[in-house]
Amino acid sequence: MQGIDEIQLRLLEEIAGLHEVPEGAFNIRANGQLATRHNTAHIEIVSKEDGTGIDIHIKPHTKKESVHIPVVLSQSGLTEMVYNDFYIGEDCDVTIVAGCGIHNGGDAASQHDGIHRFFVGKNSRVKYVEKHYGSGDGRGKRIMNPTTEVHMEEGGYMEMEMVQIKGVDSTKRSTAVDLAADAKLVIKERLLTHGTQDAVSEIIANLNGDGSSANILSRSVAKEDSTQTFIAKIYGNAKCAGHTECDSIIMDNAKVSSIPEITANNPDAALIHEAAIGKIAGEQIIKLMTLGLTEQEAEAQIVNGFLK
Repeated sequence: MQGIDEIQLRLLEEIAGLHEVPEGAFNIRANGQLATRHNTAHIEIVSKEDGTGIDIHIKPHTKKESVHIPVVLSQSGLTEMVYNDFYIGEDCDVTIVAGCGIHNGGDAASQHDGIHRFFVGKNSRVKYVEKHYGSGDGRGKRIMNPTTEVHMEEGGYMEMEMVQIKGVDSTKRSTAVDLAADAKLVIKERLLTHGTQDAVSEIIANLNGDGSSANILSRSVAKEDSTQTFIAKIYGNAKCAGHTECDSIIMDNAKVSSIPEITANNPDAALIHEAAIGKIAGEQIIKLMTLGLTEQEAEAQIVNGFLK
């Protein structure tokens, strides 16, 4: 892939599954610069005039097409903030793959802050995949702070898969969604922290239209001395349905906080929240050990299965 070195290619494989140039539209950013871009007949990616990010325009009735916009950093000490806006026409069915990978082999912190805004047209379906990954043996921190705003018109549907794989020292994830009538939102968050890593995730869903719904699911594992905070807020402002669920496994000396909040501003708003934090059951480990696994291998199997 032109303009991408071996380290950056490994990061792209981790966060976007890219081994070669993807099909469809794409925009790959490496070390603060555009590495490569491709548009299609229905999807156009344009750089913002001030150089702070890109605008992605998806024409109405675009079906079964994809957009890849991954970011990779392999330069220690690099800090950037990027603004990306998605304009999705009505009656579309598209997949958007984003994410950020940081390899830090130096002593200075590397940081990427990304602000994504989605304007989802009437009756459009969007699947959004965002993965974060860190690597490198340097002492410099790997910091990622994603902000996501979604504005959904009537009948829209958006599924968001938000994953932090490993190696991210600090992250503050902020997601806010506004839903019109009959719009539906599904968020699936998976998070793993270890060492002294710290992660904060806040999701706010405003159910403004009759028939709108939100289902927010978070699964996380906190190991060693890491800390996690999950905040989910659902505001039922119409005849709507909202559900938030957080399940966490806590290990070693980690700390986990789950803070769900549901607010009904309409008598026909049906809202539910669930939260559970606990350690791995001893009988689960023993059962796997009887099959020939070591305790560490059994523990890893349980964690991997939980985060799938």
